[in-house]
Amino acid sequence: MIVDAHNDLLIELAFFRDEPNPFATRWLRKLEAGGVDLQVCALFAEGEALPEGALRQTLGQIAAFRRAVATNPDRVTAIETRSDLDEAAAAAKIGLMLSIEGVEPLGYDDQLIDVFVDLGVRMVSLTWNRRNPFADGTAEPPGGGLSVLGRRLVERIDSLPVVLDLAHANERTFFDALEVAPESPVMVSHAGCRTLCDTPRNLSDAQLKALAERDGVVGLMAQPLVVHPTEWTIERLLDHVDHVVELVGIRHIGLGSDFSRQLVQSGALRTAGLGAPVTAPGANPAVASLESVVEGFTGPEDFPNLVAGLRERGYRDIDLQAILSQNVLRVLRRALPD
Repeated sequence: MIVDAHNDLLIELAFFRDEPNPFATRWLRKLEAGGVDLQVCALFAEGEALPEGALRQTLGQIAAFRRAVATNPDRVTAIETRSDLDEAAAAAKIGLMLSIEGVEPLGYDDQLIDVFVDLGVRMVSLTWNRRNPFADGTAEPPGGGLSVLGRRLVERIDSLPVVLDLAHANERTFFDALEVAPESPVMVSHAGCRTLCDTPRNLSDAQLKALAERDGVVGLMAQPLVVHPTEWTIERLLDHVDHVVELVGIRHIGLGSDFSRQLVQSGALRTAGLGAPVTAPGANPAVASLESVVEGFTGPEDFPNLVAGLRERGYRDIDLQAILSQNVLRVLRRALPD
């Protein structure tokens, strides 16, 4: 069983909304080939849509999500509750779950998060790399964290049936949010380890320890910019698994692929206005490209290659279950309603 905590495929589905069934033709077969059982699908407003178009763009992606489920009812199902997880597994269907990557669509109204939750969002990250009215992302200077408005939003999130996702949060935002939302199930849906690749997009050892103290999980991210400055291989990616396991234990590592090459090559991801990339010092300039990939791990169809690499490193079946699905599911089950 494979659970992937982050994929921006909704950008592509919304972009190709005039096709009869873009999910089936562009993603479904790849998810099935990779053995994916649950795919978290992020809502993301691109830079050129901000600020006034962010809400409209994410609503279009929600429409694309619902269409993907409605047009493929025998193979996929929407996940909003713990019962949905159980029913998807029993029916051998792929579960699709909504998350939001950056709360720009809320504008300045923290109460709008309730609407997104009503529409099925079950994981909320506060920022992308840039600053927004609520918090600072990883591309911002280290001093800023949650704004007053952001604290109010995080307090609200703490009472909702969602996972608080701290991917893309700078360190101050990260620790502010943990303090303000002491009851929220917590995850960093897609990142790596800063000890191995020195970029703000990765987590410091202090952050990893704080995440583990909350019984949270970091999703292993397949973007070269977080893997290694120059070597973009499954071996270097698996170094991040080893580091998390050695530092805080196997309960705290999962999957959060963030595959992007297909989105760029199809024309769905318009990179203009996304802001400066956050890369490691001394990195090959190509690492900043969203078309760059980890060798042998370019899309969900390549999850078997990752599993084979984990086996070669000595991870047993019980370990694989934890990394590939059970750790993320544990956090999701704490958040989801019955």
